[in-house]
Amino acid sequence: MCTGSDSASDSKSDPNSNGWTRARGAVLKSLVLIGGALLLRRLTKSTTRWDHARIVAESLNGEKFSKEQAVRDPDSYFNFRWLSCPAADMVDGSKVLYFEQAFWRTPHKPFRQRFFMVKPCAKELKCDVEVGTYAIRDAEEYKNFCDRPRDQRPQPEEVIGDIAEHLTTIHLKRCERGKRCLYEGSTPADGFPNSWNGATYCTSELAVLKNNEIHAWDRGYDDDGNQVWGVKGGPYEFKPAPASSFDDVLNPLSFASQPVGKRIEGSFVLQE
Repeated sequence: MCTGSDSASDSKSDPNSNGWTRARGAVLKSLVLIGGALLLRRLTKSTTRWDHARIVAESLNGEKFSKEQAVRDPDSYFNFRWLSCPAADMVDGSKVLYFEQAFWRTPHKPFRQRFFMVKPCAKELKCDVEVGTYAIRDAEEYKNFCDRPRDQRPQPEEVIGDIAEHLTTIHLKRCERGKRCLYEGSTPADGFPNSWNGATYCTSELAVLKNNEIHAWDRGYDDDGNQVWGVKGGPYEFKPAPASSFDDVLNPLSFASQPVGKRIEGSFVLQE
């Protein structure tokens, strides 16, 4: 039974075999080149205006906490819970997100509720994404919106009808290569009207970082430009919640003895 050996010997002497080998090599080389070209095209494909808006909307979503800041500087920062989720899509493609904040110990008692509307910046503006903040017509009805089953939430058409007055708009630009952030921006320098705690206007800064981390800095100023509410040391840093936050319940933060009511006036605006 030497057929296998004889066949191998025959193929070496067959001129057609060399031709097939060369043809097969050419085909493989072509496939590699085509595959490389397609991969390069995919990697270099420009990001569209709506891609930027989608990335920002996805980054704003989710449950995040400022725990690390509260541990480092409990006199200035609270451990707040940030919670946001999709609520509706507008006809023009804008994404409406429901957003609420609460103390980490009482997540189901939010002290701040808003709608975010995320969309691409208008072409004439030098920015990539616009994040508008709106009041909610009946905020009580939306408490714990993201924690509820979908069939127990206000439906998209109701959400759109409950978008109330416009509060602020932040224009975000894509961050330069090498920076920690993906997008960053702020309200205009003169801010937006605000009357909480003696303020006449407020400003907001927002940064979207990698790993869905959000930095937010809201401040209120009086007519003379004096800051009357908001932290002074820097933005709140909200980082995504770990897979399990059960340890937080067993390991409460140690805050300074200054009364909460007094400290929050200098830390964060509750409700305008």
